[in-house]
This record gives sequence, C-alpha cells and structure tokens, in this order.
Amino acid sequence: RVYGVQAQGAPSMLNAVQDDQIETLGKVQTIADGIAVKTPGNNTFELVKQYVDGIVTVSDDEIALAILTLLEQQKLIAEGAGAVPVAAVLFHKLPVEGKKVACVISGGNIDVNILNRVITRGLVMSGRKANLTIALEDKPGQLKKVAEVVSRCGSNVVSVQHDGSDPNMPISSCFLKLTLETRDAAQIEQIRAELTKEGFQLVSERV
Repeated sequence: RVYGVQAQGAPSMLNAVQDDQIETLGKVQTIADGIAVKTPGNNTFELVKQYVDGIVTVSDDEIALAILTLLEQQKLIAEGAGAVPVAAVLFHKLPVEGKKVACVISGGNIDVNILNRVITRGLVMSGRKANLTIALEDKPGQLKKVAEVVSRCGSNVVSVQHDGSDPNMPISSCFLKLTLETRDAAQIEQIRAELTKEGFQLVSERV
C-alpha cells in the first residue's frame, strides 16, 4: 500500500482528495516548507487519486522529533518536508506494525538556525528537555530548595531566570524559570510532583 503524508498546517492534497476536487487553502504554516502548498497541481491530484491509498497529517512538533531522530540514529540531516514520512511512522499514523516499510526522505535543505530550533523542539517532544515556571516567595533559600529537588530527581539545570517584575505577581513574590535536561517524560512528571509535594507552585511548562 502507498500512503501520502502532509503537514497539518498545509493539508491541501488531503482536502482535495476528501472533497474530490482541487481547492486552495487560505494560508499554510509549517516547518515543512517543501510541501507548504496552497493549491495541489492537476497532474499530482490525478496521480494521487489513482495510486495513493491514503493520506495522513503530522504536526510540526512531530516533524521536529522525526528530524532529531534521523539526525541522532541515522546520521541524516532531513528538511521538514523530507522527514514527514518518518514522523508518520514514529507517531503511529500508519498501519505499519509487523511490515517492511520504506520512508522516502526527500531532502536535506534546512537552514542552520531552523535546525537549532527544531532540535530544541524535538528534545522537548521526546522529554529530554523541560521548561518549568515556578511561583516563589522572594526570600533567601528558595532557589536552593528547588535545586535540591531537581538534583534529587537526577535532572540537570541548564538555565535559570529569576523574574520579580511581573505585574501579576505579589510584590513579595517572583517567577523562577528553569530549563532542565531530563531523561524522559516520566522524569519530568516526577520533578513536577516532587516540587508540588515540597509546596512549590508550578505555574506552567513552556516550550
């Protein structure tokens, strides 16, 4: 069977096949710029209807993790559009269990700055990087207590930002923003649980 994969931010061919007519998207937004197409071509549309058994979509976060996986495990640099088939397999969008599968990785044209951002997003998606924001009382010893919890859970702090200027916080409080290196999503949840157990208020986790 033959499947096509599109980015969720540019599902022009999927829409065309579902509605059995070529349509134009109002806008497209995806890191897979090689397939960021508003209007499918006539010939491509006819060929897809004839030969492709199904079309699925993947998010930019899923594409980012696929790029990171190819880089780490296969030593391949893929652009966003080239990595979408791998993303579909990694996130179980296709019925491939127990089958021999070929993913066409069709390009490696990716800007270095974009690659850096993609790697960061992929690390977050795989649970190997976490950003935590904690509401603290602005008094001595608080940062030490937070660091002890993180250390006890086996994580590494790579960035600390202390923000006491947010107008939504009481004058005697602050936001502590941490970037952590972690093993997986389970370790992130352990850290969050331990911080909560110690009485710290987690405000949000941000990419």
